[in-house]
Amino acid sequence: MPISFTESSFLFVISGVLSSLVITNAYYQKQQFYPSVVYITKSNASMGIIYLQGLILVMLIGKLLGKIFFGQLRTAEIEHLIERSWYAVTETCLAFTVFRDDLSPKFVALFTLLLFLKCFHWLAEDRVDYMERSPNISVFFHIPLLSILGILNTIFVYMAYHSTLSKGASVQLVFGFEYAILFAIILNISMKYILHFFDLYNENPWEDKAIYLLYTELIMGFLKITLYVIFIFIMMKIHTFPLFSIRPLYLAIRNFKKAFNDVIMSRRAIRNMNAFYPNATAQDIENSDNVCIICRENMLGNGSCKKLPCNHIFHISCLRSWFQRQQTCPTCRMDVLRVNQEQQQAAAAAGDIGVAAGIFQNNNNNNNPNQPPGFSDDELRYLEGQTRQQLEARIKCLMDVKTLITAAMIRLQQYNCVILNCPIQNSIEEMKNNETATVATVATIKQNIQQHLKL
Repeated sequence: MPISFTESSFLFVISGVLSSLVITNAYYQKQQFYPSVVYITKSNASMGIIYLQGLILVMLIGKLLGKIFFGQLRTAEIEHLIERSWYAVTETCLAFTVFRDDLSPKFVALFTLLLFLKCFHWLAEDRVDYMERSPNISVFFHIPLLSILGILNTIFVYMAYHSTLSKGASVQLVFGFEYAILFAIILNISMKYILHFFDLYNENPWEDKAIYLLYTELIMGFLKITLYVIFIFIMMKIHTFPLFSIRPLYLAIRNFKKAFNDVIMSRRAIRNMNAFYPNATAQDIENSDNVCIICRENMLGNGSCKKLPCNHIFHISCLRSWFQRQQTCPTCRMDVLRVNQEQQQAAAAAGDIGVAAGIFQNNNNNNNPNQPPGFSDDELRYLEGQTRQQLEARIKCLMDVKTLITAAMIRLQQYNCVILNCPIQNSIEEMKNNETATVATVATIKQNIQQHLKL
């Protein structure tokens, strides 16, 4: 449960009173400024109260800046903020095990500042994703915040780089890479702002906006993975393996894989739509609701609409934009990619021999009268897969059998002619030869039939 502004103010007053008592007690005992400071720094109880005062002060400043830049936070944003903060604290505790010699009040202050800036990056990331669903948010709402965060990230990265070169590897190396990751997040947020700005002030809906967002996520995910790999390589070379970087590296790889799969799936869904989905006719539109539920505009039967396998009809441009985000039917949530695969498998399993014979003749004569309309030979090969090759082999075997049977029939006709037209005493030897040839022909036919049955 997040602490309200009133509760934080009350805690600040209480901690302020305690801090005043600590300072007054130290000055009363030592009577001088420097000995009083030394006394406070040597007392764990006094330092605990001072740290509590600083933590509450940081919380109040954060709430004030949050009100200025973000206004009232949504419930989902608060939940994401708390969840990510716990993970950030856990990863920092693991970093203590690597740089435990650098643990000091300065380290605590740097970590508090880093967590403070991370919270603003997370809020900006959630808010830019919410902008598309909430057009009331101004595009220029976060530009000052993004500029300030970008400048601070650049400054802290430079300070960490300079400290590492001058003093060697220390905890500043961890902070430097953390700010580099935050700078990559700022780049991602800025690109999304630019895309939202272009779409907001465009007169017509921008159909390719979703695909640009996907490519932005893909590029930034690759950049994060590269930064983490470089950091792990440097840490292993100068110190040891950083266990605290395993989880963020895993999340970066998972997000990159998801973005890559989204790009592949969206392109596949759009390709299937163009190749396999029929155009909706005027009769189809009349039989269904003539309003596209994606854009809420009327549909016309002029080739501008497509009918999905579930018989739902939408504008082609709306479907293209929809498939760039998700590959399901907007009405019934049917997985269009899975349905296409099932239809292709069914078409391959139920391949007709007559159609396959026409395909075989097309390979030989470049003429296929049995080819289904609307499909090219390459598309049929893609749909039928290995089944097409098996059918072609069977048809070839059957044609060979037919040729052998025809040859046997010719032999039998010749045999009958010899019996009818030639004297018996002169044709006995020829009859034996013909009988031997016929037996050989029948044996060959039997062998070919057995091969056909094996196929």
